[in-house]
Amino acid sequence: MFAGWNNFFFMVGSSGGGLIGLLFVVVTLTSGAERPQALHGARIYLTPTALHFAVVLTMSAVAIAPALPVVMSAGLFGVIAVVGLGYAIRSCVGMATAKGGTTHWSDFWMYGAGPAAIYLGLVAAATAIATRTPWAVHALAALLLILLITAIRNAWDLITWMAPKRSSDGGL
Repeated sequence: MFAGWNNFFFMVGSSGGGLIGLLFVVVTLTSGAERPQALHGARIYLTPTALHFAVVLTMSAVAIAPALPVVMSAGLFGVIAVVGLGYAIRSCVGMATAKGGTTHWSDFWMYGAGPAAIYLGLVAAATAIATRTPWAVHALAALLLILLITAIRNAWDLITWMAPKRSSDGGL
């Protein structure tokens, strides 16, 4: 079912893996922050962004794994998508309960609702892959690319928020 898609999934998965490494650099930007504030921000923003990259990496690896039965691939895709959906919902709740109005209006959509919609689509794609629906691989590929781009946008948002704040007040 994934014949001819190896290059695409290799490229997207490699990008996700490389960007996980770059997030470690972002973590160093929080070194001057107060611990409770840094942990709260990591839980709502940084961890889900790293998870999105990991989902892209893992699903791409499953897609190009040799001789993996389609039903097993679909099951793994479904489990991974449900975990991602849980993190996206957790981010939505975390932003809704944030004290002091610390979130920007776009945060809910780009860190929470948008990824949640993508993960719901990935659950649907996993179900379609299990039934060998012809469009399923195309949907999986498109959704993984959208998730990767969303995570890149979110990582950029984190960096552009943290770096100026760090230089202006000596910390976060």
